[in-house]
Amino acid sequence: MDTKVLISPPELSYLLTEKSSKVVIVDTRSPEEYAISHLSCAINIRTFFTYLLDNSSPEGLRKLQEYFAEIMSKVGISGTEKLIVYEDALNKGYGQSCRAAFLLKYLGCPEVSILHGGYQGWLAAELATTKELTTTESSIFRLHTNPDIMVTKNEMLAAIDNPAIIKLDVRDRIEWQGLSSSPYDPDFCPRKGRIPNSVWLEWHLLMNSEANIPMFRSPDEILKICQSVGINSDSIVYIYCFKGSRAANTLIALQQVGIQAKNYFGSWNEWSRDFSLPVDNRVI
Repeated sequence: MDTKVLISPPELSYLLTEKSSKVVIVDTRSPEEYAISHLSCAINIRTFFTYLLDNSSPEGLRKLQEYFAEIMSKVGISGTEKLIVYEDALNKGYGQSCRAAFLLKYLGCPEVSILHGGYQGWLAAELATTKELTTTESSIFRLHTNPDIMVTKNEMLAAIDNPAIIKLDVRDRIEWQGLSSSPYDPDFCPRKGRIPNSVWLEWHLLMNSEANIPMFRSPDEILKICQSVGINSDSIVYIYCFKGSRAANTLIALQQVGIQAKNYFGSWNEWSRDFSLPVDNRVI
């Protein structure tokens, strides 16, 4: 099914007027932000951003699947709806709406889109918001997992010495340099550094992050930036960050130019905690 990944505020506004399909909007912001104002009928699911996958083993992934299947069932999402996710602004939330979209696709939802420009883009378009809390009835969410978009720890380990697979680190500079282990605290994880043989491309560079309404760059710009670190249209890329969020944001950008990419969702939070895994911990 060909679903547009990025949807503009006017496109979403029009979609909400159609009666032919069921549309569910997911707000990934904090409950406090959601309570102030949000899109009409939006459901607040903050855990799409906060959930940490500490182990990408079959057991760890099963735990993730069951966790979100329960949440989705509680808020009345079956997985067959058109799902639109949004955050405040694409350069502020460490890719949280893209992380939500990635998880929904991984869990088997066929129609998932991201509000391009986020909530700030919606406000700039002068479209309606509300303070009314959305009430829903429970349903049964059906899992149809899509493992092809997810890289596990073992798959990343097997790719370290494979030059045909680019290991792309998209964390902030201080993390790439080995001076901090996470965006939250320098010592949040037990080790600092990089996955060996990885290359670095800071996640926000693929967006016009300084604009009033940050959005992804044009396909030509994205491809040119990727080529600057050795990524071409025929590359195979495994992306990682701290917890798969900025990686999900980058995954969306690469998909816009047809680059084959997967998200190592456990990312540095998982990798750094397994002391059997190699780390390039030189401070650069």
